[in-house]
Amino acid sequence: MIRLRSPRLATRVAAFFGIIGLLSGLGLTTAAYSVARASLVDQRMAGSRATAFDHALELRDAFERGTITETFQGLDIEPGGFAVLTRPSLTFLLQFPVTAFPESLRAVVENGNSGHQRFEYEGENYIGIGVHIEANDSGYFEAFPLNGTERTLAILVTALLVGSALAALLAVFFGFSTSRGLLRPLTRVTTTASTIASGSLDARLEPTDDPELSRLVTAFNNMADAVQSRIEREERFASEVSHELRSPITAMTAAAEVLAARRDELSERSQQALDLLLAQVRRFDAMVIDLLELSRLEAGAVDGHLEEVDIGDLSRRILARSSTPHTRLTVKPETPVIAVTDRVRFERILSNLIENAHVHAGGATEVTIDTQRVGDVVITVDDAGSGVDPDDRGRIFERFTRGGAARHREGTGLGLALVAEHSSALGGWAYVDDAPSGGARFVVVLPKSEPTLVNHDMPTVTS
Repeated sequence: MIRLRSPRLATRVAAFFGIIGLLSGLGLTTAAYSVARASLVDQRMAGSRATAFDHALELRDAFERGTITETFQGLDIEPGGFAVLTRPSLTFLLQFPVTAFPESLRAVVENGNSGHQRFEYEGENYIGIGVHIEANDSGYFEAFPLNGTERTLAILVTALLVGSALAALLAVFFGFSTSRGLLRPLTRVTTTASTIASGSLDARLEPTDDPELSRLVTAFNNMADAVQSRIEREERFASEVSHELRSPITAMTAAAEVLAARRDELSERSQQALDLLLAQVRRFDAMVIDLLELSRLEAGAVDGHLEEVDIGDLSRRILARSSTPHTRLTVKPETPVIAVTDRVRFERILSNLIENAHVHAGGATEVTIDTQRVGDVVITVDDAGSGVDPDDRGRIFERFTRGGAARHREGTGLGLALVAEHSSALGGWAYVDDAPSGGARFVVVLPKSEPTLVNHDMPTVTS
């Protein structure tokens, strides 16, 4: 099942403003159209009644003068309209049947009254006015077309709908602009929090004149101060404890080595105890050394030294001194022979990855040195273990963190943390993935190298 992403808050706010603007515009359009329609129809009705009654008066006078035919034919009938005069002796004047008018309107006039009614004839809408001419017992009917009024209303409703759409667009723009303004402080908080999370603990929010935002800025900065203070205290504590432990551990190591030199003089049980003591003292010593190194890295006390390094040859020498010297090393052909990097950090990264594979995953199966298209140097170490659980991959480079399969094995739990720190110091990063062979693949990406041009085809000059 595909889960749709929720729209951004700014989009939701803009959509809300747009919907409110559209509904408001449609409401105003409906109200304005209803009022305008009623007003136009009323005006049209009043004008039609006045005209029809004027024509009826002219016809009444024409009956008295005996000029009814000329007068009726000379009436100023509105274009598109028509008139009917009902009297048995004047049927020859009918150009339209009286049945064109509604029966109810005809009945009103026949009863000696006058009236009006809207009706439709041959697909057109009209206002029908019926006037009873009492002096001659006749009825006068006149139809006034509503086409002009309907066109006016159509233009009006079109203009109102266009106005509603423009109002909705303006509301969306206003909502988007307003939401961006409202979310800008949150964006600043997010950016500053990300900066702090990336290691810049001294990042803070700038002061603001807004009273409400000022409270947020003050609370956030106070929280950041407290977090920075606590982290620095913990780093100092770890550094000081590690430093203070160096002397007693050195003494313990020396004493254990003296005992180891006379191991043959001890009983078998004492020899086992001595072996256990030596292993734990050495592990403790390695842990303290790693902690001191991490403390110096975090404090920025370790100076980097970039130099031209033959990374292929350096990798072979590192592997030869490792606990698994027979691991296969592959240097891809396109990898620069000479790269600019920190020799000590490079050695620390690769040796820690190899040692981690040896202690926790049955040893490294292959070490690969490669370059990406952008020029980054990529160190890859595949191991023979069962891989790293996906839930552990995000935190396996933290201090004293081990994967589920390595929790009961020996090790300081600091090797991969040092890999991450040295990689970060070189501007790179480290991550873990699945190896094609089924184990884990640890990858370190170092920043773009600057290879020295070497002409491998130049002939060797001998004396």
